Amino acid sequence: MEKAILEAPDISCEHCIATIDKAVSKLPGVKFLSGDPAAKRVAVEYDPSAVSLDRIHEAMEEEGYPVKK
Repeated sequence: MEKAILEAPDISCEHCIATIDKAVSKLPGVKFLSGDPAAKRVAVEYDPSAVSLDRIHEAMEEEGYPVKK
């Protein structure tokens, strides 16, 4: 398992986190996701043999929350 902290400047509330969680949790290999709207960050735990960090970024961007790189 790997862990990553992703910065997404467009996160503003718990609804944003719920939207991201719904999209990212569907991906194979994603085990855990939590977010902090105040910090504009999402923490994700995932299996890199099942899903890439780039794919997680894409899922967030598809929901309107681009990840700061």
